[in-house]
Amino acid sequence: MDYLNSTDLDVAAYILAEHNVDVANVSDPGAYEPMYYKDLIMEVIKRKNKPVQSMPEAISEIYTQINMDSRFTYRNDGKWGLTEWYPVEKKSSRGSRTISREAQASEKKKASDTHKFESIQENN
Repeated sequence: MDYLNSTDLDVAAYILAEHNVDVANVSDPGAYEPMYYKDLIMEVIKRKNKPVQSMPEAISEIYTQINMDSRFTYRNDGKWGLTEWYPVEKKSSRGSRTISREAQASEKKKASDTHKFESIQENN
């Protein structure tokens, strides 16, 4: 890889893939080893021979880029991996049931209010 002519993010993705070359094409997502963000960023800076005036600024800049790029996924404890390593987490249909229950409750209340209103009108 031509590190000097590649973007920071391309280099970071390459480093993560290289870091896990021994488990490539494994179906178990637990086999992949995410990297601690600071180690990953320091490796990007090193491989790109990036001149750094302020290390905290350089770390912040690359971290922000990684955070915004969909190729990367935050795992835990400050570690990042590649999104392609992990299966897409399916959303629970529980939320739609909750909305449905709320809608049902709202409809029941509306029907009850309408019934009460009609009763009041009949009595007057």
